[in-house]
Amino acid sequence: VVHSIWSSSGFLSAFTDNKFFGSGMIDFAGSGVVHMTGGATALFAAKILGPRIGRFYDAEGRELPEPIIFPPHSVPLQAIGTFILWVGLYGFNPGSTLGISTSGYADVAALCTLNTTLAAASGSVSALFTDSLLERRRTGETMYDITMCMNGALSGLVGITAGCSVVEPWAALVIGIIAGFVYICWSSLLVKLKIDDAVDAIPVHFG
Repeated sequence: VVHSIWSSSGFLSAFTDNKFFGSGMIDFAGSGVVHMTGGATALFAAKILGPRIGRFYDAEGRELPEPIIFPPHSVPLQAIGTFILWVGLYGFNPGSTLGISTSGYADVAALCTLNTTLAAASGSVSALFTDSLLERRRTGETMYDITMCMNGALSGLVGITAGCSVVEPWAALVIGIIAGFVYICWSSLLVKLKIDDAVDAIPVHFG
C-alpha cells in the first residue's frame, strides 16, 4: 500500500510517468496509506475476534433483543485523548512537509494547519448534530452525545489528511462535514452487522 501510493514508481502515485487513470492520487499525510489500511485491518480483526459477551449475545450465545451499550469508563479522559490526537495531527499533517525553511514549504505547512483545524471542527459538529437528529427521530427526545462529537472530530482529521496540502479551506470544511456524517453511518452499520468495535476505530479510520 505504501509503495503503490507514496513511491514515485507506485502505480497509484501522482508522480509517476504512467499515472493511474491519467492523474494518479495524492495522499499527502496518509489518509489512505495509514488510516484506511489500519481501519481495514481493525475490521477484519473485530470480525475474527467476535463481539464482547453481552454486547449482541448473552453468555449462552443467545441473541439479545437490542444491542447493549457499555458505559464509557471516563468521558473526561476520552475528551483529553481526543484533544491529544487532534494536537498530534498538527505534527502529522503539516509535519509531512518534512521541512519548513525551503521556499514555499512554510506556506504549505500553514495551509495544512488551517485545513486540519477546519476539517476537525466541522466533522465534530456534523457528527454531533447528525446523531442528535437521528436520536430525535427514534425517541422523540433531543440528546447530544459528546462521544459522537469527539469521534466526528477524529473522522474529520482522518478525512483531511490526504488532501490537506492541496485543497482550499472551504473544501476542508466540506470534507469534515461529510466525514462526520459518514462516521455516523458506518457506526450504525457495524451495529446492524453485529461487529463489535469498542471505540469505533473502524468508522473513524476506515469509513
